[in-house]
Amino acid sequence: MTATTSVPLFDLVLCISQAVDLVSPVLVNHHRRVGYITLALAEELKLSAEERKQLALAAILHDIGGLTRKSREDALAFEYEAVHGHAQQGYALLKSFAPFVPSASYVRFHHVSWANGAGAESGGEAVPMGSHVLHLADRVAVMLQPQEHPLRQVERIRGEIQLHSGAKFAPRLVEAFHSLATKEYFWLDAATSSLETLLKKEAGWGTMTLNDDELLEMSMLFRRLIDFRSRFTHTHSSGVAACAEALARWALFSERERRTMRLAGYLHDLGKLSVPAEVLEKPAKLTPEEFCIIRGHTYHTDRVLYPISALETARIWGALHHERLDGAGYPFHLRGSELTVGSRIMAVVDVFVALTEDRPYRKGMTRDETLGVLQKMAEGGGLDPDIVALLKREFDGINTARVAAQADASQEYRQFQEDSD
Repeated sequence: MTATTSVPLFDLVLCISQAVDLVSPVLVNHHRRVGYITLALAEELKLSAEERKQLALAAILHDIGGLTRKSREDALAFEYEAVHGHAQQGYALLKSFAPFVPSASYVRFHHVSWANGAGAESGGEAVPMGSHVLHLADRVAVMLQPQEHPLRQVERIRGEIQLHSGAKFAPRLVEAFHSLATKEYFWLDAATSSLETLLKKEAGWGTMTLNDDELLEMSMLFRRLIDFRSRFTHTHSSGVAACAEALARWALFSERERRTMRLAGYLHDLGKLSVPAEVLEKPAKLTPEEFCIIRGHTYHTDRVLYPISALETARIWGALHHERLDGAGYPFHLRGSELTVGSRIMAVVDVFVALTEDRPYRKGMTRDETLGVLQKMAEGGGLDPDIVALLKREFDGINTARVAAQADASQEYRQFQEDSD
């Protein structure tokens, strides 16, 4: 019988949104604000409960395709329009996870202008009205300035939206917005920094029941978010996941534990969304400031995943991959028995994959070079010597798993780039 896991949909959506917010501190809370405004418009338009939920999901994840800080911040300009770019990438990411498919099209077209009705389609494809609702909500959100009281901004924002009625925004949506705009609570809600309670209550999210395959599919969405930001990282998590699962097999983990190990591999670098692409791709030595940014990534992995109880084991195994047995790792400085076997495997595998794959500043190491580094780290008290010995014994099979997984990920990355054009 296939095992299943219950995951609260809102918690998952918020987790992904918070991960994406790591890309740029300027945009923290933007997703949630757009989600609230979208929900308010949907209710004003008397959309069905299911439409409201799918629109809210799309709104809270609408910039998921903004994989770089620049692409996220460029979209803050009110006049921003892009049929492709981050909206198309967001669509490609969301449609890869079945429960998010209904919301994906809303995201795909959320920067298409109404153009006096011509915006009912784009590139020969129908544009859902929900995309235009999301577009309007997004533009209202970018105009709402945090340094000024929201009620003092009402007339300015209403005037700007009215000015673009017909051209940028569908007139009936503008009418719904004007009705909302007369109510003080709407602006005060939209401006608050604590929108989670409102969003959780209003959209009727419910719970997803995922089997093991679907849970892995969900983790693949995270993996693409993490790795597809840079051509230098686009295969890393796939390599770690494949090697961790292979090493866990030799460590006599159960079938379900091995799947969890793969899940942990896909998630382990989630916090690297906080690291600018130019740091990830830097071909020279990092500055002290850049090194501090890098050292924070495992902390962010742990904290972003923390609310999802279904991912607890994967979080512990994955987020602690830079901890060391001698306590010299980061960010928690755990040591010895405080580190589970799963976390110890992940630590060894992350070093192994980092050494054997090509990086911006060097080519991947040979078998002997790799084993030499791992052995030195084990002898120095950082890595578990038994796990290093197991990897050495099964090196060829584990490395073959890495090469195959990374080749598949590379092909997937190329397809993602083509689908996003």
